[in-house]
Amino acid sequence: MAFSMMQLFLLGALGPRLVDRLGVTETELGLTTTVGFGTAAVLSSVGGRIVDRFGPRRSLVALLLLSAAALGLIAAAPGVGLLLAAVALGGVPQALANPATNQAILAAVPAARRGAVTGTKQSGVQLGAFAAGLPLATAAGLVGWRGAVGAAAGAALLAALWAWRSLPADAAPPAGRAPARGGTGAGKSGGPVPWLAGYSLFLGAGIASVNTYLVLFGVQRLGLGPAVAGALIAVLGVAGIAGRVGWSRAAVPGRAEWLPGGLAVGAVGAAALLIAAPYAAPLVWVAAVAVGVCAVSGNAVSMVLVMQRSAPGRAGRDSARVAAGFFAGFALGPPLFGRLAESGRYGTGWGLVAAEFALAGAVALTWAARDRRTGKGGAR
Repeated sequence: MAFSMMQLFLLGALGPRLVDRLGVTETELGLTTTVGFGTAAVLSSVGGRIVDRFGPRRSLVALLLLSAAALGLIAAAPGVGLLLAAVALGGVPQALANPATNQAILAAVPAARRGAVTGTKQSGVQLGAFAAGLPLATAAGLVGWRGAVGAAAGAALLAALWAWRSLPADAAPPAGRAPARGGTGAGKSGGPVPWLAGYSLFLGAGIASVNTYLVLFGVQRLGLGPAVAGALIAVLGVAGIAGRVGWSRAAVPGRAEWLPGGLAVGAVGAAALLIAAPYAAPLVWVAAVAVGVCAVSGNAVSMVLVMQRSAPGRAGRDSARVAAGFFAGFALGPPLFGRLAESGRYGTGWGLVAAEFALAGAVALTWAARDRRTGKGGAR
């Protein structure tokens, strides 16, 4: 999970260096996120079917090899063209990540422990944010940004070797077609998947803007140095790890349905702190923690809900549908914010992020209330 999104966290953490040394504009920096997550959103449904057919071990090895290739291309990019191509390639492992890891959990973890294990594995994304924001951003100051990204590519290759040698072998792919849709799973009308996909769309738009522009905001508006501002991503990552593990453990049936909406409401408060940060700079650190604990954690809870409600054989596809909404939000949010950042209107940009989090909360709370009325909450 850490490597599936490493390239985008790195681009955010190294944003000031890319703007200064590669000639990337603020809008083009946002476009990297759009290309990566746009690719992931388009391929998510295919990724879910691939995982359901070929199994989590093969899918995870492919994910790590593709992540290494994307990071290697970023390290070698002479300009924005190859940079965007590399980020597009990095969208493929993003499309595989949630279906593959969720299938691995369903296959190997008892039902009573799945919430805690899901939170831990979802926190891997934030481990990637921590790695990009602290050790790799620090390494960029010593060996250059290309050397830091190249080191991440090498680590992904080692992880692929570990996955191939250590994970249980997959069953042989079925000779026929993938299992037919059906049952009473999450993808049926009235189930949580369409609502969670909509929730994830707005949540992802806000999170992506924070990931992409928080460091640049710290440098350009708060007067922080690049290495210190890069630590904001590391702080967000650590808070996200704690939040994802903690809230996923709390996401038991009957409570899990209300958590996404509540976390989105908390994320609105985090965006408000970013609006206030130019007047009281320490608030940016509090905001980074709040984004991690609230906004970032919402995605993990939505994945717990998918596994609680999915019919047998549908977990990969249902996970992919919710992930597609999240990725689409990541693709749409940064370009809108980038236009505002390029003209120096960060306050308006953080107001847009607050509105996106508020819409996510409205969708989630509407579904939770509807779920309670129909008596489905806690049924699985």
